[in-house]
Amino acid sequence: MWTTIRSVASLLLSYGLLLLANGMFNTLLGLRSKLEGFSTEITGVILSAYFVGMLVGAMNAAKFVARAGHIRSFAAFASIMSVAVLAHLLVINPLVWLILRAVCGFCMAGMVMIVESWLNERSNNDNRGRVLSLYMITSYMGAGLGQFVLTVADPASFELFSIASIIFSIALVPILMTRATAPKPAAPERMSMRDLYKISPVAVIGIFSAGLSNGSVNTMAPVFAKSMGLELGEISTFMACLLLGGMLLQFPVGRLSDRFDRRMILILVTISTAAAAFAINWASLQNNSLFLFSAALCYGAIAYTIYPMSSAQANDLADKDRLVQVSGGILFAYGLGASLGPIASSQAMGQFGPEAMFYLIAGNTSLLAIFVLFRIFRRPSGTQKARFVPVGGLGASSKQLYTSVQETFRRKRRKNGASSSQELHPK
Repeated sequence: MWTTIRSVASLLLSYGLLLLANGMFNTLLGLRSKLEGFSTEITGVILSAYFVGMLVGAMNAAKFVARAGHIRSFAAFASIMSVAVLAHLLVINPLVWLILRAVCGFCMAGMVMIVESWLNERSNNDNRGRVLSLYMITSYMGAGLGQFVLTVADPASFELFSIASIIFSIALVPILMTRATAPKPAAPERMSMRDLYKISPVAVIGIFSAGLSNGSVNTMAPVFAKSMGLELGEISTFMACLLLGGMLLQFPVGRLSDRFDRRMILILVTISTAAAAFAINWASLQNNSLFLFSAALCYGAIAYTIYPMSSAQANDLADKDRLVQVSGGILFAYGLGASLGPIASSQAMGQFGPEAMFYLIAGNTSLLAIFVLFRIFRRPSGTQKARFVPVGGLGASSKQLYTSVQETFRRKRRKNGASSSQELHPK
């Protein structure tokens, strides 16, 4: 295990720096948009473009990796990302910022794909779960700690943009200096939403719902906090509580969902998420930072388990030979929800006030709970085949390491096109 960790240490360091810069910049852009006088609705559309770009990147970035290799592709994506961050200062225009956010999302998808494929290449069936745990912790720690970087300068100045660009550039160094051999790239296959829905309706709706909620919070929560009158230091702490809270219940909830019907645990989690969303709105009106930060920590701990649990539900029911297509379908469903989330939240916030975002999230998760309950009555029992895998809900990763898919590719090549589909009973 320690040999594996040493072999991926530089990779995780690059990824941690990448998430630190990205988490900090996502929050910064929401704050700066308000300072530039952009309406809440326009800000939501701008920030949603990041997930649109990420969705496109998830489906197409592998072509660039296959052409140029992992290391050179990572360097290219990180360099473009660094330039795009600074370009926001050159032209302060909503349309230009929207395009730049889409570019950033595309590049981020490519870099995440590279990191995930490399990690899986360096792990095996005995230690892959522990390596994935380190990956998940790195994701949340990087994005969470990045929020505190916001306090070193004024969001209205250029310094924070420069710092983000510098960190993106520094993230290149560990991966460029590594002596580890890069894995051979493999282009992922795709699955239509209709086919994925036939495998597991609960998984598709759950993943879409998680994308809707996570996309809203990851982009519009800084705008919510600013609108509620929080100072810069309080905004950064609020965001850090949301993101760092995502680490707390991944493994306990995962164990429960492995032992019991995932759908029952999913209902409990979605109802708890709705309650936590109401708690944030209540705490924001009490003028008590401790209440607000505690509510944010609870929300992050609960809400960020919906995505991996829904993903595990799809994994339970999918044939092993279709995991490649399932992974692509899951990422598409999440990206679609994450793209629509900021738009829906910003429109609601513009019409009804900042509290509308968390009310919308509460309604979203409540509807998910009702749908899952309906499916339980339709299909009361079933067989679980896959264990819960903790996954970050940061809008940066699919339900499982991209590289775990490559094992399926090797297996499929050995089978030389043998039929892999069988009739599945949707749940």
